[in-house]
Amino acid sequence: MASSTLPSLPHVPGTDPSSCILDCFRTAIAKRVSDALPPLTLDQAYTGVDYGKKGMDFTVALPRFRLPGKPDELAAKVLSNCSSPTISSHPFTHDKQFLHFQLNSASLIREVLNQIHALTYESPTGKPSYGTNTSGAGKKVVIEFSSPNIAKSFHVGHLRSTIIGAFLVNLYKTCGWDVTSLNYLGDWGTQFGMIAVGFEKYGSQEELQKDAIKHLYDVYVKVSRDAESDPNVKVEAAQFFKRMEDGDESALVNWRVWRELSVKKYIEEYDRLNVSFDRYTGESEVGKEWQDKALEQLDQQGLITDVNGAKLVDLEKWKMGKAVLRKADGTSIYLTRDIAGAIERYEKYHFDKMIYVVASQQDLHLAQFFKILSLMGFPWADRLEHVNYGLVLGMSTRKGTAVFLNQIIKEASSVMHEQMRRNEDKYNAIEDPEMVSQEVGITGIKIQDMAAKRINNYTFNWDRMLSFEGDTGPYLQYAHVRLTSMERKNPELLPLPPPSQIDTSSLADSTHARDIAILLGSYPDVVKTAMKTHEPSGVVTFALRLSHAISSAWEMLVVKGEKDLDKARARLWLYLCARDVLGAAMRLLSIRPLERM
Repeated sequence: MASSTLPSLPHVPGTDPSSCILDCFRTAIAKRVSDALPPLTLDQAYTGVDYGKKGMDFTVALPRFRLPGKPDELAAKVLSNCSSPTISSHPFTHDKQFLHFQLNSASLIREVLNQIHALTYESPTGKPSYGTNTSGAGKKVVIEFSSPNIAKSFHVGHLRSTIIGAFLVNLYKTCGWDVTSLNYLGDWGTQFGMIAVGFEKYGSQEELQKDAIKHLYDVYVKVSRDAESDPNVKVEAAQFFKRMEDGDESALVNWRVWRELSVKKYIEEYDRLNVSFDRYTGESEVGKEWQDKALEQLDQQGLITDVNGAKLVDLEKWKMGKAVLRKADGTSIYLTRDIAGAIERYEKYHFDKMIYVVASQQDLHLAQFFKILSLMGFPWADRLEHVNYGLVLGMSTRKGTAVFLNQIIKEASSVMHEQMRRNEDKYNAIEDPEMVSQEVGITGIKIQDMAAKRINNYTFNWDRMLSFEGDTGPYLQYAHVRLTSMERKNPELLPLPPPSQIDTSSLADSTHARDIAILLGSYPDVVKTAMKTHEPSGVVTFALRLSHAISSAWEMLVVKGEKDLDKARARLWLYLCARDVLGAAMRLLSIRPLERM
């Protein structure tokens, strides 16, 4: 890394200037504040340095320190304390209860670009590492997400869990955790009794081999229709599932084939979404032993009540109602399987945290499930976390028909393909237009999903999703493609000299370069915040803000045709650093950044 022009500073716990250069600037500001205002410590002062308001880089709200004296008097003490000129381009400004700090532009731009280059191209691991931190090094997390029901086509109801879960997997890996991702399939329960009964009547081996998920779903729909007019169908289905639970091989043989073919199909579907799992597990794999032991233990603790043969656990004391643990016919229910599954997972993985990415409609179920494990005395019960989310409303094909994800993706891809064909020259330069149009379509779906806080319901909007303007997925891909084209369009400037030989002084006068630099410098903070909130929306906001800042700079900071080679190289370096950071943010969101479109 090129030598830093910043002064040597004491360390503040929780900061890492080697991976987030803004930590260095904030520490310098905190040092000046704490030196001027004893008994305020450096650590205390650091917590008060926030991103700035009113066009300033950083702001300190003086009342938060609860120091004796009026804000004006405290501000005067800080202002009279001299500062290093490389940290601030002019004395700090005072506005009522706030102190504002504007960084030296030349120093800011140089330090940010140096750090991105060092962590992207000189990383000891050989992998780009800008934005990563090692706060989770040595810790294990198990993340369960997506979890569709076998025999029901992958529909948009599972989309949010899949997208948010994939983001969390990438996020925890970025922060140094040892991550195990699980897809806990709904592959057990009375509906398989229904399908078995229906398969005898409506099943086709040929259709099954062609598309297992679709065929089993069709069978399920038909047999469910039968059950509405004939109550015996449900009785037969329950009897069949009882045989499965009792381990009757003749009842399990077809089910095994259905499960295997379904998983094969799922792997293809997830691959399109740029999502993969370390393990496909399912309710069927949860052992009987802990299901029985859990009931036994809760019974001994006096927490089980028997209602007409069904076993319930009373959680009224904690305002969580009564939860059914076993049906009257003796078959298990998914709460029992969840409890036993969590115990088995702890025995297998010894995790430091286990995250369930499940819709907010299941808030009570997850709360009951965690509470029961806690009542059973498991010390790791408090390591379980529910990451919830709201609903997608109105998501269907444009004609308003079924909501299977592959139909939505197909339609988004075909609309993108049509848009791309409008520019024949660009279209002809793309090697695989089918792949590109699909990626842009999927990016549109994902960005619309992750743009707002995950707990919010959102209404799916085709026009907004497919637009190349505004805060959309296609706009992000377009920004990345433009940045990637910079090297292709300026071969005479390549290879760029080492950072120490690139003169960035010309960028210091550009507000566009400054805006881009401060955004790039903030990316490690964006990742850190996402770890605290489990919100992809902050990363989406960052990526869109960066794309808009780049778009604003194109006309002013031109590279092609700039006669001053020093200026052209500095600008190209800025754009390439922006490309690397935008690409990292997109990959964190499980989006494949494109190079041409």
